[in-house]
Amino acid sequence: MNDATTGAGHGPARPDGAGDGTRAVRAGLPEPVKHEPTLPGPVFAAHFHLPGDPTGPYTYGRDENPTWTLLERAIVELEAPGREDAEALVFASGMAAISSVLFSQLRAGDAVVLPDDGYQALPLVRAQLETFGIEVRTAPTGGDAQLEVLDGAKLLWIETPSNPGLDVCDVRRLAEAAHAQGALVAVDNTLATPLGQRPLELGADFSVASGTKQLTGHGDVLLGCVTGRDADAMAAVRRWRKIVGAIPGPMEAWLAHRSIATLHLRVDRQNATALALARALRERPEVTGLRYPGLPDDPSHRTASQQMRRYGCVVSFTLPSRARAERFLDALRLVDDATSFGGVRSTAERRGRWGGDAVPEGFVRFSVGAEDPEDLVADVLRALADSDV
Repeated sequence: MNDATTGAGHGPARPDGAGDGTRAVRAGLPEPVKHEPTLPGPVFAAHFHLPGDPTGPYTYGRDENPTWTLLERAIVELEAPGREDAEALVFASGMAAISSVLFSQLRAGDAVVLPDDGYQALPLVRAQLETFGIEVRTAPTGGDAQLEVLDGAKLLWIETPSNPGLDVCDVRRLAEAAHAQGALVAVDNTLATPLGQRPLELGADFSVASGTKQLTGHGDVLLGCVTGRDADAMAAVRRWRKIVGAIPGPMEAWLAHRSIATLHLRVDRQNATALALARALRERPEVTGLRYPGLPDDPSHRTASQQMRRYGCVVSFTLPSRARAERFLDALRLVDDATSFGGVRSTAERRGRWGGDAVPEGFVRFSVGAEDPEDLVADVLRALADSDV
């Protein structure tokens, strides 16, 4: 194991002004070593040679792994380029990452503010927090409604854009208000990705994401990550990961790092196609409630344009009924009827089938993949026509 993977240093120098593509393809790579691969293979180890006192970065596989280290460096370089105080931790899933922040920072008697229109597992998190004696307040994402319930809170949890409704809130404004009251701020950045939005630059203390989605982008890896800028807060997150053992496998971590090299290509293609799809759907009379922050007339566009560099790969809309939505999904040929989002293959689902989101029966969450835009838009328009029976 050479110095390139032992946690020493920060890898090859990268200019602070590098573009997203340059940064993504080089992110987290170690210093080159003659006859060694550019990205070292996954390190499979439950334990490491450890004579004498337990010093050094790698002692036991639940605590650290060289493959995690390189991936965590890559995530920091994307989430917080140029910040020396930022660090990242990777987890077994997005929910493991979410749980690590909430349960490491909150104690009985604390209050936390959660979105009431966020990811469908948050109600389960709320119930668990309440059993631990933590007060949970909720507010919708749109209109910065969280401001009204911030008083005395220990932590503000933001999800922007929200999943699945795609509302957006003003991270800077909310972070300033929360910090003025002594509260920490965490932003779920899954839908935006670090190429679309950098929460730490907007004032957040934590940026949290499900790496399962667009960060890895191939629908074959479960992963989560937390990036933070406060050493004590991140130490608590790290301790929680150790306690519950919510660690990724080395192969998953390596696959994630490999995938990041194409993140900018996938994000740019998927974002452009998502906008094209949203524009096409806007012309369809059977489509209502269309949401995509990149549309100039979307209710969230003004706020999104002030804090996002890219608007995401997800478009949401409502068809007249559950039956119509199901016929539409069944008629699609280039789109998988599947949950999750952010993959290179387009997916869509009638979100109400899960029962955890306050959405109409005909609500569709559509994740745009990397197909040719013309082919995908044509497939959607044909499916809409074929389902009108």
